[in-house]
Amino acid sequence: MAARRPPRGGGKGRPPARSSGTRSGSARSGPPRGRGPKRSGSSGPPGLGGDQVEGRQAVREALLGPRTVREILVAAAMDPAPILDDIRDLAHEQRVAIRELKRSTLEAQARSEAPQGVVAMVSPIQPVDLEVLAAVDRPFLLVLDGLHDPQNLGAILRTAEAAGVTGVVLPRHRSVRVTAAVTKTAAGAVEWLPMAVVAGVPTALTELKAKDVWVVGLDQDADQGFWGLSVANDPVALVLGSEGSGLTRLTRERCDVVAALPLAGRLGSLNVSAAAAVACYEIARLRQGG
Repeated sequence: MAARRPPRGGGKGRPPARSSGTRSGSARSGPPRGRGPKRSGSSGPPGLGGDQVEGRQAVREALLGPRTVREILVAAAMDPAPILDDIRDLAHEQRVAIRELKRSTLEAQARSEAPQGVVAMVSPIQPVDLEVLAAVDRPFLLVLDGLHDPQNLGAILRTAEAAGVTGVVLPRHRSVRVTAAVTKTAAGAVEWLPMAVVAGVPTALTELKAKDVWVVGLDQDADQGFWGLSVANDPVALVLGSEGSGLTRLTRERCDVVAALPLAGRLGSLNVSAAAAVACYEIARLRQGG
């Protein structure tokens, strides 16, 4: 196991030593809200998907965001709603074509269960390099080690954007991509969260540590509690494992700190998206001086 890095210059001192074991289980700092770091070009890692955006809020955010919206499909005879007026106005300003279809035709083209009568065809999300995510001022990163459920990924991305996460890291293999179900559940968060795709999470964590980012794993088997995390105000990467199995052994070994959320009831764990929400907001609270 690699030697521990020296304490940061902010007088925080060393965090508690890594937990042992083999089972895996804010004021916004960094890029300004709205655009984020420049996306890497075609020579970078493969795209994340996200070319079909479904749901009213997600489509509106796509029109407000940095990606190119090519076309919008809307169901005919929908009841009036202010958000639909916003979508039409934004599309008109950007000269994006709107096609009206029978609701049954639109739902047949949709890839999520409830597109809310609106689907947009958008340029795919392009990932950024990991070093770009680590280079922002006081990064607050979220590393997702092999999620498979689109609903979980979408919910986590929505929470992460709201809590002030400055970037997300996803593995290239054995992980869900940004599907239409993810974009709908994320409700537009995919437009504002820079994301990196890495060949392997353990190697990416080693690279982040070399760039003075503290790596904190969330694992319900850990001995240390998550409240009052001592490194929250430093550059930090929060690592969440997959549904069911949690953190892999190699990922856990790369963490500087492995901590658990307190559970006062009879259940032994939380859903990964719920755990992500609690942990992200605890870090955000500490970063705001809470």
